[in-house]
Amino acid sequence: MAHRWTNDLTHADITPKSVFLNRRQIMAGLAGLGLAGLAAPAKAKVELVPSDWEVITQYNNFYEFGTDKSDPAKHAHMLSTSPWTITIDGMVDRPGDYNVADIMSKMTIEERIYRFRCVEAWSMVVPWNGFELKDLLDLVGVQADAKYVAMETLFRPEEMPGQKYQTIKWPYVEGLRLDEAMHPLTIMASGIYGKTIPNQNGAPLRLVVPWKYGFKSIKSVVRITLTDQEPTTSWNTANAREYKFYSNVNPSVDHPRWSQSSERPIGGGLFTKRKPTLMFNGYEKEVASLYEGMDLRKNF
Repeated sequence: MAHRWTNDLTHADITPKSVFLNRRQIMAGLAGLGLAGLAAPAKAKVELVPSDWEVITQYNNFYEFGTDKSDPAKHAHMLSTSPWTITIDGMVDRPGDYNVADIMSKMTIEERIYRFRCVEAWSMVVPWNGFELKDLLDLVGVQADAKYVAMETLFRPEEMPGQKYQTIKWPYVEGLRLDEAMHPLTIMASGIYGKTIPNQNGAPLRLVVPWKYGFKSIKSVVRITLTDQEPTTSWNTANAREYKFYSNVNPSVDHPRWSQSSERPIGGGLFTKRKPTLMFNGYEKEVASLYEGMDLRKNF
């Protein structure tokens, strides 16, 4: 299959594995030194060499396993991911229950090295392995009246202990406008750092939308629904004032509790200089046309 996007990042830009899932310790150290909001002198760019694979499993946000940053690594081994079925329904020509192994056999798997920007104002560079969501939607046949793609995370409290508590309404749900979902930057990731994606990172398949804040990239997907109505999303339901449907990275629209104008790259040490946040997380050239005529301060 032909792909329309050319990567502008290389392995030299990748956030080291040693810090990918150890962000909390780094930020705690900054706070302890009173440096969390201070910019330090710029350092020369050096090649970032990924660390051992084991380090990647030490830190993550995945409330289905608990709200503490260490909970996913502690509890994700409980989750059984094989076999795994994704129900694809709604306004599609070929609805049904699709086995992930069968899906993967029909997809073109690529490495995509993407910037990752958290709504909490930290950032990193991550190498994903996956396929364009468009390829899957083309496989099932999107009907002409469909306008949105809704997604749902697995709900299995016996294996995902965080779901025993109503931290947010379960199951976790997210959604995209159809043109966002069909954009060549939007992928379903099955791997990370060249290896199978671990449970705490969203195994066996998670969404990755690099120009949006990270919480839009829903993990452990079990349902994809094509619809003509804007779908409900979990964080918008939990706090509509802070989290809107689009959640595009936009340095001019602050979170109600902090600025989004700059970010702290994770992985450069305690004295890493904050850098300006780029519109659409640096993918403005590729995606700005999706939002022509929209008020992006109102529709954030």
